[in-house]
Amino acid sequence: MKISLNKQSILLLSVNGLFVLAGALSGTFLNVYLWKSKQDYSMIGWFTISQQIALGLTFWIAGKWVKEHNKMNALRLGTAVTGLFYLLVLWAGREAVNYIWPLGILLGTALGLFWLAFNVVYFEVTDPDNRDLFNGWVGLLGSVTGIVGPLLSGWIISRLEDDQGYRVIFTISLVIYAVSVVLSFFLKKRKVQGTYKWLEPFRRLSSKGDPWRLVAPALAAQGVREGVFSFLINLLVYVATTQESKLGQFSFITSAVGLGSFWLAGKWFKPRHRYMGTLVGAILLVLVILPLLWKVGYNTLLIFGIGTSLFLPLYILPMVSAGFDLMGTSGENVDKRVELVVLRELSLMAGRIGGTLIFILILSFSQTTSTLTWLILALGTAPIFSWISMRRLLKAGTRKAS
Repeated sequence: MKISLNKQSILLLSVNGLFVLAGALSGTFLNVYLWKSKQDYSMIGWFTISQQIALGLTFWIAGKWVKEHNKMNALRLGTAVTGLFYLLVLWAGREAVNYIWPLGILLGTALGLFWLAFNVVYFEVTDPDNRDLFNGWVGLLGSVTGIVGPLLSGWIISRLEDDQGYRVIFTISLVIYAVSVVLSFFLKKRKVQGTYKWLEPFRRLSSKGDPWRLVAPALAAQGVREGVFSFLINLLVYVATTQESKLGQFSFITSAVGLGSFWLAGKWFKPRHRYMGTLVGAILLVLVILPLLWKVGYNTLLIFGIGTSLFLPLYILPMVSAGFDLMGTSGENVDKRVELVVLRELSLMAGRIGGTLIFILILSFSQTTSTLTWLILALGTAPIFSWISMRRLLKAGTRKAS
């Protein structure tokens, strides 16, 4: 049987692609922009934590709006507020480092609104048969935008003096966010169903035998790695080279590799592969960190980046698909899909904040290169704990798919 995507799925992918493209243009260099004003890893870490706190709370609080009212408006508002964030950064200029918490909270709120609505609609327009295909396309589009966005941004920034390049790319992102909002109006209004259960995420975690008690720790472990790696790797590339164009080149190469790996994974990866795929992917994601123990330079970071792009689909696709598949295992779970999406994000948020707090704490004692690389390795082992937590669930899914 040929697996395909319907028109609404394709339209949702388009909205996602534009949103991610705008983020790739500006988000790749946002932390570098802040770093150039104040060379402080902890400042970047607290900026990340402020985003994650706001993102998690927005998922939980806005869950009522998404479930009982118009979820498409939440998606549009999230896109619009993300554009507002970059408008404020443009206005603040180099003084933005003095407003880390309010800016981080604003960005986290915007991202929370968008991704909550996106994840719920994603569940509604896909099914277990085409979910891996959809996720593969999401990764593929992310890689394409990762190729185009940072390379173009790096080229613009390096060609213009002072902060003019940053102003240009932030403005371009504003325009793309506006186009994304317009395109979202072609998505059908989704049916409203049921009443929002505020404490459902916490009830699931306290219910003995609930499979989400296996998924939540796995997602938290995933978040431990994501929380730090999401800002640190790009920043290390800039610190090692002091050239935005090199960071653009780094993103271009790693995203090009990700383009191929996600395309192959989306095409060939099946539910029966999830158990071994997650384990192998988690181990390989740790092994690619080892060159950094020898030296933190552009070449070793590039080896790490290419390896991560190559092996990440093996780990991340089962993590995403297995969790969303749980939402469709019964009529009750389908009815509570918004609450379960909230639970998923709260688990990731807990891990991201935890990992970033560890990062800030360790660097408060020592900021040597050796400390930084060993910390990267320690946090980078988190995907193995994801597999350990979810292995029974993944194995059950493998048997069912065989």
